[in-house]
Amino acid sequence: MSVLPGAEPFLIEPSADPAGELPIPPGRVGVVLCHGFTGSPQSMRGWGEHLAAAGATVHCPRLPGHGTRWQDMNATRWEDWYGEIERALDAMLARLPGPDPLVFAMGMSMGGTLATRLAEQRGADLAGLVLVNPSYTTLRKDAFLLPALSRIIPSFPGIANDIKKPGAAELAYSKIPLKAAHSLNQLWRVVRADLAKVNVPIRLFRSAEDHVVEPVNAQILLDGVSSVEVDEIVLMDSYHVATLDNDAERIFTGSVEFVTNRLPSAADPDPSR
Repeated sequence: MSVLPGAEPFLIEPSADPAGELPIPPGRVGVVLCHGFTGSPQSMRGWGEHLAAAGATVHCPRLPGHGTRWQDMNATRWEDWYGEIERALDAMLARLPGPDPLVFAMGMSMGGTLATRLAEQRGADLAGLVLVNPSYTTLRKDAFLLPALSRIIPSFPGIANDIKKPGAAELAYSKIPLKAAHSLNQLWRVVRADLAKVNVPIRLFRSAEDHVVEPVNAQILLDGVSSVEVDEIVLMDSYHVATLDNDAERIFTGSVEFVTNRLPSAADPDPSR
C-alpha cells in the first residue's frame, strides 16, 4: 500500500518561545486534526501549520483506507476511522507535559463527525471542538439504497474538490467507495443518537454554499448538543473544502482565538477555570 505524496499524516511541534510572544504557550495545548471522507491530511496541513506557528502541538493522522486508493476504503469501517482519532488523542495527552494539558479536536466534514464522536466518548479529555462543515446526515435521494447498492456496486462518482478558490485542489479520491459510504451512514446514526452527551465549547464554521453537506447538518449539531458555549460562523466565500478555500485564513485565525480564549489567565491560580 503506497501513500499518495502529500497525503501523509503529520505531527508539528511548536517552536520554542523564550520571549513569551506566541499566543499559545508551547507545550500547553495540543490539537488533533481530522480530515474528511475520501480526503487526506493534505486538506488539513495549512490549518495545522498555522496552529503550530501560534504555539500548539498539532497531530493529523491519516484515516485508515484514505490517501492510497479508493478501493482500500471499502475494506475499512467507521470504527477503524474513529479508532485512529482516539489513538491520536491518547498520544497527544501523553505527549504534552504538565498536569493539565488542553487538547482540542478539530475536523472538517466527516472529520468533524469523528471529532464530535470523540467529544461524546471522551469529552472529559477535550477542551473544545472546532468543526468545519461537519456531516451528520445526507439528503441525497439514493442514500437509502446504500445497504443494497454497496453489495453490488463498488463506487459512485466522487465528491472531492468542492472549492471556490481558483487553482486550489484537494488531494482526495475521485470515487465514493460504497461500502465505506454505507458505514459513514451508520456513523451518522450513532453520533446523532449521542449528541446530547457533547458539553464542551464548540466553534462551528459553516459555508453558506456547500455542494456536499447540506445546511440541515449544522442545525442537527446546534439543536442536539448540550454545550453552553457554541458559536456559529458562516463562511460566505467558500464551498465545502473551506480549509483550502477563500475563507481558510478566517478558519485558521478563528481557531487560534478559540484556543486562546480557553487558556487559564496568568492571574488565575486555578487552571481548571
